[in-house]
Amino acid sequence: MSLNKNNYLIIFFFLIASITYAQEEQLKDSILTENLDEVVVTATRTVRQLSSLPLPVTLIPKEQIQRSGVTRLDEILEEQTGIVLTPDATIGGGEGVQIQGIASDYILILIDGVPVVGRSSGNLDLSRFAIGNIKQIEVVKGPSSSLFGSEALGGVINIITEKPDSENITGQISHRTATFNNQNTNLSLNQRLDKIGYSFFADRLSTDGYDLAPGQEGQTVNPFFNYTFNGRFFYEASEKLNVFASGRYFFQEFDLSPSTSEEKDANAHLRVDHNPSKKTNLQYELYYTNYVTDEEVVDPINDELLIANDFDQTLFRPEVRFNYEFGPQNTLSLGGGYNFENLDRSLFAERVTFDSQYLFAQYDFNPLKKLNVILGGRFDNHSEYNSQFSPKISARYALSPKLAIKASVGSGFKAPDFRQLYLDFTNAVGGGYSVFGKEVEAAGIQRLLDNGEIATLQVDPSNLGERLDAESSVGYNLGFSYKNGKLSSEVNFFRNDFRNLIDTQILAAKTNGQNVFGYINRERVYTQGMEMDVRYRLGDNLNLSAGYQLLFAFDKDLEDAIDRGEVFARDPGSLETIRLERSDYFGLENRSRHTLNFKAFYEVPEWDANANLRVVYRSRFGLTDRNGNGLLDEFDDSFTEGFALVNLAFGKTFFEHYELQLGANNLLDFRGENPLAAEGTSLLINPGIQLFTRLNIQF
Repeated sequence: MSLNKNNYLIIFFFLIASITYAQEEQLKDSILTENLDEVVVTATRTVRQLSSLPLPVTLIPKEQIQRSGVTRLDEILEEQTGIVLTPDATIGGGEGVQIQGIASDYILILIDGVPVVGRSSGNLDLSRFAIGNIKQIEVVKGPSSSLFGSEALGGVINIITEKPDSENITGQISHRTATFNNQNTNLSLNQRLDKIGYSFFADRLSTDGYDLAPGQEGQTVNPFFNYTFNGRFFYEASEKLNVFASGRYFFQEFDLSPSTSEEKDANAHLRVDHNPSKKTNLQYELYYTNYVTDEEVVDPINDELLIANDFDQTLFRPEVRFNYEFGPQNTLSLGGGYNFENLDRSLFAERVTFDSQYLFAQYDFNPLKKLNVILGGRFDNHSEYNSQFSPKISARYALSPKLAIKASVGSGFKAPDFRQLYLDFTNAVGGGYSVFGKEVEAAGIQRLLDNGEIATLQVDPSNLGERLDAESSVGYNLGFSYKNGKLSSEVNFFRNDFRNLIDTQILAAKTNGQNVFGYINRERVYTQGMEMDVRYRLGDNLNLSAGYQLLFAFDKDLEDAIDRGEVFARDPGSLETIRLERSDYFGLENRSRHTLNFKAFYEVPEWDANANLRVVYRSRFGLTDRNGNGLLDEFDDSFTEGFALVNLAFGKTFFEHYELQLGANNLLDFRGENPLAAEGTSLLINPGIQLFTRLNIQF
């Protein structure tokens, strides 16, 4: 389904009318005043109340996740304003997450404040993160390099796990079954005994997979199973000293007999919090993580090994942080660390190793009673590129007790990583997609051509292997927040200017309906737009929310070429060659102009039941240039039409501890058509409606 401009105007005025109507009500329910428990730690690396932050931050609480019935990180992020899951390097591999139109390479994923690794196919596959034991998810939008380094140019997503608070053993066990024989079972245990606390979480997921390319050999997603284990230990040695230790292990295996595909992800995290005084806090942290994939493609006829694709990435990071409170809302934060990282790839000549050292500082203060300012910067010294400094300034001014304005400006830097230069990856799942780094893409394409695996080439062969340059960016955010009793709303305007942005592009379409991806510098790229969120509590039991993002993402050099009259296209109807205007240039690939979401959560206390409806809309987007003029224009035939996903869930609690949940994701059974399918074949973009039921037992 699609929406036209009149529909957008109707929705926009509906939201404005809702705000106006709510402002006129006399709201008296003191229970609905600001929830002081809504605190976040990611935006400043210190504890801050969400409503007081000068940055655009989204908080996804545990209750929303549980009520939605989702089990993986990608499923809940897809329903948030300004966050889009894109088929950046796959239909059938993991999807990438896009924030403010910025690709997934620049979005840092954290678990309890430490990074996860494993971008073996271009994206960090968010579906590998179970979310059954989390307290909340925090999303910081816009440049965050001043605290987190180069991978956080576009934002940060932090998964924060629960902390035990009861002397009794508490927890839950649940099982969820869904379409495609999707079976998910998890168990969590928590207990706090005086100064000692522990938590344990185990999760198993399996499915028969599904096929988006009917008539083609194999499946898009093959049958697989995976396990997640997470143990955490808390020790309060004294009033001034706390110890936290955590270990996580993930294992996944696809059923590809006689081929094999395994994935392993392990990490260990140790943090010591020392408070020498009420004003001083020191944090000592050690973190180790290792991500491994082992894939072997075997000829089913003669058992010959065709492809061995192994990936082994390790990161070890010690870090020290220091916080000093000069007074209320007056905190200085200092920190430093060392990254030791290595990557071993079966198609690399040798193991690649690099290291970096970094220092960061941040001053969070109130120069005026109503003004909060955060000044920060980070210095990175890397073994593979020049030293870089990433500054940022943010400010929030309370115009009234209900209305505030906030703004931020930050810059960052990112060099091409080894994946973007040397990756030679073909996903074993269903014959799968391929991704080539810039240094190996020419040889990779030639190999696929020799094997007869290329249906159509999407780029000029002479451009294959051109050098990638380092990237730099400056991001701006300006917004307003309003809160009045049951109503809260936020509007944020953003712009991100990139030089030499490294982005994915489709190099070729394969004969199996999948694509071949590579990397390209967008000389001067910008993304800009607006985000709006409105939340309203109707009565005591119904919570409504709606969000909208308007996004423009363009290559400045291509805009200049259009202005000079240098870009042409052939009209497929008249077959005339025409000179393109600015209005014909759609923008960067995989970016939708409009995205919308709507959520309604309803509680029925007398029945001990709940229900929710969630709707996500994404307007049309283009996948690649198909007419050879180097840009995505209105005459290309690579557009996926806009679509809406409607999700529904019902829950009922029995005997206090037993909850039964029923639901449907993609209720309207949207499937869609991928425009890049080979001629005479069909390639879907969604597997259709997915029904589920879940039984949860709490104790």
